[in-house]
Amino acid sequence: MSRLKLQHGVSRIRRAKLQSSIDQTIADDIELLANWSNNETQYVINELLRFAIAQEEDFLKYKANLAANPTRNANDAKPATSPIKPVSETAAKPEAPVSANAAHA
Repeated sequence: MSRLKLQHGVSRIRRAKLQSSIDQTIADDIELLANWSNNETQYVINELLRFAIAQEEDFLKYKANLAANPTRNANDAKPATSPIKPVSETAAKPEAPVSANAAHA
């Protein structure tokens, strides 16, 4: 089984806005991981999601199949309900902390 490896102090990447509600206990652990690794919570969340996706073999096969059949992708693609804004458009808005404790950090 693979292991999640967080690099200390690496946080600056291009981002897209994704809003989701998570359990408070998970939010607390993510905040703790961010403090421990000296990273932003967004970086920790990205790494956790990247790790989880890499573990899902059926999804990876599906993704590879879509990439191998680009004409099928255009026909099967579902229209997005709302466009994802680049970080530059959302940077003016302050982001809500992941947990209640994040406001005190």
